[in-house]
Amino acid sequence: MTTQRRLVTLATSLVACMLLANVPLAESPGASPSAKAYFAGGCFWCMEEAFEKVEGVISVVSGYMGGTAANPTYEEVSAGRTGHAEAVEVTYDPTRVTYQKLLDAFWHNVDPLTPNAQFCDHGTQYRSAVFYSTEEEKRLTEESKAMVEQAKKFPAPIVTQLVSAATFYPAEDYHQDYYKKNPLRYKYYKYGCGRAARLEALWGKP
Repeated sequence: MTTQRRLVTLATSLVACMLLANVPLAESPGASPSAKAYFAGGCFWCMEEAFEKVEGVISVVSGYMGGTAANPTYEEVSAGRTGHAEAVEVTYDPTRVTYQKLLDAFWHNVDPLTPNAQFCDHGTQYRSAVFYSTEEEKRLTEESKAMVEQAKKFPAPIVTQLVSAATFYPAEDYHQDYYKKNPLRYKYYKYGCGRAARLEALWGKP
């Protein structure tokens, strides 16, 4: 075996040992940074679609946040038994999109005036909320809410919750990317629920 092949074999064995020992590998110099943000805006299928359209967003996962039960199921959450809201975990590249931009996308995809409901879906599990993870995110969230209130002058107060993030539980696999996997059913739900019409009434045409 040549010296070069021995070095390759040794390096491969070292990586395998690190993986078996659960030692994290160093991030490659060219890897993009990422951060996570959490929002609730009624049906998580619709929030997935909204955030995946934002440039700089890497992925969006549907799930549950803000309740008391561990590992809730969709049936439990949709029945309003756990206190969770349907929410999304947004993984994004902060060098390409700011947290403020995500907040702007959030506001323009929710009805912030209706408590414990979004469009045709009613119950605390469909409340709108921003779940901030740091003091900086809290500050930016509060500032964005104040800017919306000042700019839009809605006839009713904004009731969207601004609360500290808790444990995020990913939803069942069949909910992930639902709008892509079931486009006809999704469009029927979205427009039948009045979401598009209400958003246009609140925010204008997209």
